Amino acid sequence: MKAVVCRQYGGAEAANLEEVERPDIQPGSMRISVQACSASFASLLVMEGKHQNKAPLPLIPGTEVAGIITEVGENVTQFSIGDRVIAGVKNGGYAQEVIAPEQTVFRLPENIPFDIGAHFPTIYGTAYGALKWRANLAEGEVALIHGAAGGSGIAAVEVARALGAIVIATAGSEAKANMVKEHGAHHVFNYRKSNWKEEVIRLTDGRGADVIYDPVGGAMFDNSLRCIAPEGRIIPMGFASGDIPQIPANIVLVKNISILGVYWGYYFGWGHHPVGPNNDSRLRAAYAQLFEWASEGKLTPHTHAILPLSEFKTALQMIASREVIGRIIMKPYQ
Repeated sequence: MKAVVCRQYGGAEAANLEEVERPDIQPGSMRISVQACSASFASLLVMEGKHQNKAPLPLIPGTEVAGIITEVGENVTQFSIGDRVIAGVKNGGYAQEVIAPEQTVFRLPENIPFDIGAHFPTIYGTAYGALKWRANLAEGEVALIHGAAGGSGIAAVEVARALGAIVIATAGSEAKANMVKEHGAHHVFNYRKSNWKEEVIRLTDGRGADVIYDPVGGAMFDNSLRCIAPEGRIIPMGFASGDIPQIPANIVLVKNISILGVYWGYYFGWGHHPVGPNNDSRLRAAYAQLFEWASEGKLTPHTHAILPLSEFKTALQMIASREVIGRIIMKPYQ
């Protein structure tokens, strides 16, 4: 099969598309013919050896796939050959085939194409888990979404809107701001040209945002602390700026706010805690809700471009340049 292979850390330029042996199937897992996979900033970090989950070499990057099950291992109970699915995998997604454990595979409705399904395994799952499970975002509350034109940002905007929140967002250009509005944000500010912190305070009559979703970090997080409502919740779910903020405990104390971590891989069993039966049922309910919203037109993932897997370097370079709105989807069989 064809796959992107990293034999040394160093980013996209250090990787190549190679012909490799098909991976062996394991009990409790299934083989998926990958029809679409999602290029991501996280994959760049993995390929550079900078991600929190440092994968050993040689490695095939990629965590989000959509495809068709072609083989099931022993003890698989919920899927059959021919099923259309999405899957989250620790690595291996940039390939024509991948092996995924049953606990991170979810049925893809017939009305959702593979290139849209490939958006869901981590970024929409993360948005749902962060806003619904961790922050308990309620209807009518104000949600502030940073980096809103990226894949994770658009997902958060749409999930927050589906939960009934008033959505304020920040983006880095007018074109990006306009796109974020099309995806459901009530107010969008170009953080390069406006004082978005003061705008949030103005729009909320001085109170601030109830929930802040921050995949950027750095100065964005620091300013978020100045426009969070009392008893608000801040979710630092990424550090695209490259600067991991230090959180002043005095502000947390005097504003009665909560800082909520969210790592979707924890629910997939990628950390030190395997997914148990309770998490499995909760995950399946979450994806059922996400796909219901998608079928209703409330979630419309934005695909910046669809490229053959052979052009993975172009895809990842576009992501590194910060020019991408939404996600780039790659097709391994094109």
